[in-house]
Amino acid sequence: MERQPGLSVRVKLTLSYAGFLMVAGVLLLGAIGAFLVQQGWLQTNAEGAWRRTPGTDFVRGFAPTAAVVLAFLLVFGLLGGWVLAGRMLAPLTRITDATRMATDGSLSHRIRLPGRRDEFRELADAFDAMLARLEAHVAEQRRFAANASHELRTPLAISQSLLDVAHNDPTREPGKLVDRLRAVNTRAIDLTEALLVLSRADQRSFTRDHVDLSLLAEEATETLLPFAEKRGVTIETTGDIAPVFGSQALLLQLTTNLVQNAIVHNLPEGGTVWVSTSVHPHGAVLTVENTGPHIPPQLAATLTEPFQRGTTRIHADHAGVGLGLAIVNTITHAHDGTLTLTPRLTGGLRATVELPPVPPPR
Repeated sequence: MERQPGLSVRVKLTLSYAGFLMVAGVLLLGAIGAFLVQQGWLQTNAEGAWRRTPGTDFVRGFAPTAAVVLAFLLVFGLLGGWVLAGRMLAPLTRITDATRMATDGSLSHRIRLPGRRDEFRELADAFDAMLARLEAHVAEQRRFAANASHELRTPLAISQSLLDVAHNDPTREPGKLVDRLRAVNTRAIDLTEALLVLSRADQRSFTRDHVDLSLLAEEATETLLPFAEKRGVTIETTGDIAPVFGSQALLLQLTTNLVQNAIVHNLPEGGTVWVSTSVHPHGAVLTVENTGPHIPPQLAATLTEPFQRGTTRIHADHAGVGLGLAIVNTITHAHDGTLTLTPRLTGGLRATVELPPVPPPR
């Protein structure tokens, strides 16, 4: 926004200080003059003209002295106001400089304003916190872009290699080549769709509606039941009606990803997945637990990062894109909820999604 140039805040504060000091001086001198009149130092005759009294000489000398005092107060108010305004606005200057540095792309700078808490310190601390979050977000986006580029380049490179082999060896059986190209292309499509879901959820560009998590859990379980049976995993679904306010499509994607993740990263045989929903005063809860190998807590804390895979929990026959829990985490945050991953003492993982309650009707 373009604005017309005006007086700086420091000049405005200086003029305000000086003006207030002048008003106070005039009121003080007026009070002294009124006191002199009340005490009889200065009187008037019947025609309203001033007449000399014993203290007239004192009064005559008081007027020029009052003028000198007012002039001194004006100069003192301007100089003192300028100095005081500069000291008061020094923190704001540091905040402005930090803002300019952030605008130029330097997000590592912090104000770290010393002193006790006041309005300027609170503003500086809030600005530092914002810079820290923004720096972390930018770093995460850069890391995500680099990982996404690498993940997308891999199937393209494989396809190029397969095509080169087919080109150099025309007698090679085309059936195997087509099957491998189809598998690689499917992986690329799955990865692209996962990236689109992440982008849509992160931007919160979706329509909210009343959704029951228990119904979504049942739908996800029924969809993945053949996949679970193929891997020898049993799914148990329990819970109460859990109403929330959000996107049905995204929340179904969230539930499906959690259940599928629990099926894939399970015991080689005889594994179990527990899916449950519940409600409490603070909202609705979706919990997905599974059996499986022991997971270190430090590994569980990183599983929501994009393209982060727990290598000790990956089966060789599963080619995931590494975005399952990252999508769950993004969708949860887009719905103002929290995702908690807790390793089970007997092995496996417990994923808990807490979403806020349905807002009251307006």
